[in-house]
Amino acid sequence: MPGSKADSRRDYSPADRLLMRLHDGLRTMAPQGAAEGGGADYPAARLPDAPLDAHARRHAAGLMRINHAGEVSAQALYQGQALVSRDADVRAHLLKAAGEERAHLRWCEERLHELGERPSLLSPLWYVGSFAIGAAAGIAGDRWNLGFVEETERQVVEHLEDHLEQLPSEDGRSRAIVEAMKQDEERHGDEAAAAGARALPPPVRALMRRVARMMKFGAYRL
Repeated sequence: MPGSKADSRRDYSPADRLLMRLHDGLRTMAPQGAAEGGGADYPAARLPDAPLDAHARRHAAGLMRINHAGEVSAQALYQGQALVSRDADVRAHLLKAAGEERAHLRWCEERLHELGERPSLLSPLWYVGSFAIGAAAGIAGDRWNLGFVEETERQVVEHLEDHLEQLPSEDGRSRAIVEAMKQDEERHGDEAAAAGARALPPPVRALMRRVARMMKFGAYRL
């Protein structure tokens, strides 16, 4: 099955791997089942949906739309990196992380549904751009590949911490989702470091921050 653990181990041809990554991309762009409650592991399932005024609701929705766009980008990054990875263990690491983070897409989409909003209209752009960046990172070599994962996750944790400060204090459902995502991202970054990640040069880290700011600006509004 595309995207499965076996996918990372079998000796598929480059064309096969490209088709599987395209399949993964279609899955990422498809609705994630918000009407089904975000899945059995939905972090907000047991929390009340506190009333929010119009401004607080719009702001919470904008932040959750950024988080959804970030998860679309994360899926694309991992899939682009896995496409060109030379090492089966690294490829397995990338696809495992992508599979785990697919839950984040469901959670963010469900919370947007609850807030009466929708994901970013620019999601296809985030996906295509991030896939290309991921593939470029992967071509540089597997230790750089893992370094890119580690730095990406570190920056994502920073922006999730910022969202926890910005979200309305009464919005316990959004806060529970962001906190659960933050824990997963920290673990993925630690796993990449333990697998032999190579620290990225400062100019690359700075460029990643600029690209992330552009995505956050667009996703919050569109």
